Amino acid sequence: MGIADRHYVRDTPRSSGGLRGRGGVLPMWSVNTWLIAICVAIFVIDGFLPQRYFAAGPPTLFDGVTSIPETAVVEDTPQRAPVTIRDSQGKLRTQVMLVRPIFAGTQGPQIGWQPVFVMRTLESWLHFSSYELVYHVGFWRLLGFQFLHANLTHLLFNMIGLFFFGPMVEQYLGSKRYLAFYLLCGICGALMYGLLNLGGAVASLMLGSDVALPGLLFNDMATPLLGASAGVFGVLMAGAFLAPSATVLVFFILPMKLRTLAYVLVGLALLTVLTGGNNAGGEAGHLGGALAGYYFIRRPRRLHNFFDVLGWADPTSRHYREPRGRVRGGPEAGEVDRVLDKVHAQGLKSLTDREKRILREASERDG
Repeated sequence: MGIADRHYVRDTPRSSGGLRGRGGVLPMWSVNTWLIAICVAIFVIDGFLPQRYFAAGPPTLFDGVTSIPETAVVEDTPQRAPVTIRDSQGKLRTQVMLVRPIFAGTQGPQIGWQPVFVMRTLESWLHFSSYELVYHVGFWRLLGFQFLHANLTHLLFNMIGLFFFGPMVEQYLGSKRYLAFYLLCGICGALMYGLLNLGGAVASLMLGSDVALPGLLFNDMATPLLGASAGVFGVLMAGAFLAPSATVLVFFILPMKLRTLAYVLVGLALLTVLTGGNNAGGEAGHLGGALAGYYFIRRPRRLHNFFDVLGWADPTSRHYREPRGRVRGGPEAGEVDRVLDKVHAQGLKSLTDREKRILREASERDG
């Protein structure tokens, strides 16, 4: 029996929450369903929006030019030119990419060029890169990139992961904590990518352009990162904690325990990053998401802080709750911890009706 056939995946109780519209205007979907719907909607909408040119890094000036004058003009029409870049293994390679010439003025000579990407509109606004985080302080991209996908296959595999494993984790955490969990896993994936990418840039400056240290990313800092994969890896790690012995059909054919699948995928991601293999940057994001998932599923109370920053603007934040231990009519903390320990040891299916009620009440109170 696959994990999607189990009762705790099929029958998510209404008390576990969901995003509900006033008067039933919005569908009473779970948070996981909304995440899938938003990812699909953004992919479809962005496909109809026009493409645009987006700066792929800082401008390169010709020898003898020390700064860009205020009268400088960047040519609107890019041209193809050979550009030397660094791959994930730190090796210098020449490839043809789009560049926009920079002129000293409307009648002045060309003084340099600006590399550009051709991007979809929403992708250009929301993608994450080390360059955007450091030079433009684009913190919103830590969230935005999680809802973008490069192509239909990329979208399909990520949504399949959320569809099969997300409901179980949401039932365990409650809707609000699940949303915080998912977004934090994605943020940690982006930060892991950015950290290793910045480490590679610093190593190149200090040790020379030909040095490639295992585990660091030496690709261009403007290389975009996008996709829900980091969050999906976090959800996968959470599923491996909640139902380690559940059987999953890999490629719908090969049976494998969920815990085995999770750790095999994490091991492959780690190997790819250490060896500088194909898509090492994406695998670095997967590692960050998996580490966050491993940490937060064992410490769900720490997820409250993600939304508590809203203070009184959020009526479900900690500011509206009574101090710990004084919640009237709610289960005791020790009782909840005992139920959580049982879930980890034996799975959700082992819970009695009373223990399920305790878990639901704790999720409603905390989530």
